[in-house]
Amino acid sequence: MKKEQVLPFITAALEEDIREGDHSSLACIPKDKSGRAQLLVKEDGIIAGIQLAEWIFEVVDPSIKVQNQIQDGDSVKKGAIAFTVEGPSISLLTAERLVLNCMQRMSAIASKTKDYMKIIEGTKTRILDTRKTTPGIRVIEKWAVRIGGGTNHRFGLYDMIMLKDNHIDFAGGISQAIAKVKKYLKDNKLGLKIEVEARNMSEVEEIVSVGGIHRIMLDNFTPKETRSAVQFINGTYETESSGGITSETLRTYAECGVDFISVGALTHSIHNLDLSLKAY
Repeated sequence: MKKEQVLPFITAALEEDIREGDHSSLACIPKDKSGRAQLLVKEDGIIAGIQLAEWIFEVVDPSIKVQNQIQDGDSVKKGAIAFTVEGPSISLLTAERLVLNCMQRMSAIASKTKDYMKIIEGTKTRILDTRKTTPGIRVIEKWAVRIGGGTNHRFGLYDMIMLKDNHIDFAGGISQAIAKVKKYLKDNKLGLKIEVEARNMSEVEEIVSVGGIHRIMLDNFTPKETRSAVQFINGTYETESSGGITSETLRTYAECGVDFISVGALTHSIHNLDLSLKAY
């Protein structure tokens, strides 16, 4: 991740929290007081957000010094110290909550992604995230998926064409929707990839017959239906399984031979990893 990609988020988040000042700290701590703190891991998992934390501290106060003990993507145990920080006490307190909010959520997402990757180990399938993210922090949630070993799906509505059931129904059918998309891309000189959702085997056959797309999403297919669809598509297009796939069924779908499995639960229903920033 490049710093300039997350700076707008950091700036907006700090503005939301600080505005005219951190009055709690300003009221009781001398401006020239320095302090030290450490990021304490209170739960086993995968750590994520250390690089982001460094950039947050830098934006709040460039004089803060960060000393990393571990790196993004490392497995951590309860009691580990992720990093230590030293600098003006007011600045450390001002940055504390944003650092923790980000790292707790990112670490939870990375941990869940790593768990899913372990389940499908040995297959060719890759785990994808979705657009089921928290508004305003998609950039860090998708970053956390990568830290956990997953792969990012499209970032937003602008970087890939995805024709889902409502698009197809509103357009009058699969053939009509694909034809309109091809014309739109040509007219606007866009080179976006096209993914089309299929709800049953009949729709898979129609998509393959029309052709000219890049990926077929097999939405809410059973494992048996998925295996049949993958065999029918036979590598002509990428395949993606989606819809209600859990850790219990994940490997079964991967063993059907799909290229991707998209899992909204990686970002939309995560319990934050327990971390704290403690003075010492």
